[in-house]
Amino acid sequence: MNVQRLFRTIGVSCVLSAMLAAGAAQAELSEVKIARQYGVSYLPLMIMQDQKLFEKHAAQEGIKDLKVSWVEFAGGNVMNDSLLSNSLQIASGGVAPLVLLWSRTAGTPVEVKALAAINSMPLLLNTTNAKVKTLKDFTGQDKIALPAAKVSIQAITLQMAAEKAFGAGNQGQLDKYTVSLSHPDAQQALMSGNSEVTAHFGSPPFQEQELQKQNVHTVLNSYDVLGGKSSFNLVWCTTRFYQENPKLTKAFMDALNESQAWINHDKHAAAVAYLRISKEKSSVEDVEKMITSPNVSFTTVPQNTIKYADFMARTGLIKKKPASWKDMFFPTAQSLQGS
Repeated sequence: MNVQRLFRTIGVSCVLSAMLAAGAAQAELSEVKIARQYGVSYLPLMIMQDQKLFEKHAAQEGIKDLKVSWVEFAGGNVMNDSLLSNSLQIASGGVAPLVLLWSRTAGTPVEVKALAAINSMPLLLNTTNAKVKTLKDFTGQDKIALPAAKVSIQAITLQMAAEKAFGAGNQGQLDKYTVSLSHPDAQQALMSGNSEVTAHFGSPPFQEQELQKQNVHTVLNSYDVLGGKSSFNLVWCTTRFYQENPKLTKAFMDALNESQAWINHDKHAAAVAYLRISKEKSSVEDVEKMITSPNVSFTTVPQNTIKYADFMARTGLIKKKPASWKDMFFPTAQSLQGS
């Protein structure tokens, strides 16, 4: 190699090294947008927002004046579109939407994984139709409201239950009766008695509020479908965000852990905070009863998430199947005793 070529090679190497160093030194984001949905299941995120815990822990990581924006969505499908377009950095929702998005993006530059669970809670399918005692009793006269037909965690749980009730290959037997409505709108439709909606596959506190009416009863509990306690909500982000913002990721997880610890330490104060933030008209006693139930846990530990993935892969809803629940999560959760 002649001297001129050597210098040319060294010059290229220096440029590449400088580019790599610049990329490594690139500042983390100064603004983060986070999405959540409706209901007491999102209480950890509500407390994070109310007490500015993300900003607090980001400052401790050296990221001063972090701007955090919070937005509410009625369902996970629109939220995921926003995440992939980078107009949203952290999303939250049911297990099924995360499984679907993970499968679609696995191995791509926008691969999505979960950071952690938010909670474990039972989901109830309630109805005002006195004739409906089991899933087999639903007819064309019924409409089952849920957040997003065919893709929400309620929709997939309903399919899992339908497969058990009607047999293999019949998981979509009840899909024709489902309609997409936010939980507040679904509750209002069900309780009004003037709507085509006769059932609502909901979440706390809407499902418990419905059951206070004498003409409402429960047809299905998600824990029965999953065979035990199971995660309801998770938080997730793209691999790009996770890799490019390690300090923000740590700050978010520290904030989530602090929020959950605060809730678990004083459920009464947590109930008061929920009503103040949500502006719902429940009583403190009712909300406190919901979140102190032994069936409810505010925890980052994923529970029974792999069962959703197994079902969705077996029925063709996803093309790529995780070998383990850990495949769908970042290292922030992989050391936990999850499932």
